[in-house]
Amino acid sequence: MSPRQRLSPADRRAQLLAVGARLFAAHPYADVLMEEVAEQAGVSRALLYRHFPSKHALFAAVYQQAADQLLAETRLDPADSLLEQLIQGMDVHLDYFVANRHAVLAANRVLAGDPVIQTIMTNELDALRARLLAVLPLADESAREAVSGVLKSWLVFVRVLCVDWLTHETCTRTQLRDVCVGAVLGALRPLLAEDPAPDWPPQRSGAPAQGGPDHHDA
Repeated sequence: MSPRQRLSPADRRAQLLAVGARLFAAHPYADVLMEEVAEQAGVSRALLYRHFPSKHALFAAVYQQAADQLLAETRLDPADSLLEQLIQGMDVHLDYFVANRHAVLAANRVLAGDPVIQTIMTNELDALRARLLAVLPLADESAREAVSGVLKSWLVFVRVLCVDWLTHETCTRTQLRDVCVGAVLGALRPLLAEDPAPDWPPQRSGAPAQGGPDHHDA
């Protein structure tokens, strides 16, 4: 155990969250032990349990912090095009998913039925949906309701697809991002007065002709 440092309760909690986040990212949920968290943080198990009474409580706090950070880093600004915002938001989330594969799989597989973890996810998805609704050109309340329903379904689709990709990696990261962006643009086009991304999809060099065989990036 490293030498004990005197920290304020807030700083100690932040330190324990940082250690927990690192371990949950590096190892499957079942392999993370509270004893190891305490050892790496240089604290007693009693002190660790004073802040987090269980591994579940520590993981929930780590995942809540990650959700808050992802929302803070997802830039949704009416000055930017919808396409730019979708790409930036997907990149932020995919960066986190790749760097924290074990934590993401734990939340979506191991703890899939856990109400605390599911509430964290639902709240983040609802916040993202509200932000997207705020920057979309919607004609009236009817259009808003229709678009809201599409966005709700799309965000769930993205989560399921990304979790599956973390397990199997059936395509490249760029292809995954473009599939997700293309899915929502295609779904929104019939509901908006103007095409939100007339230049999408991008023309890729070496892409097969329409109707030809598909291929994956090397």
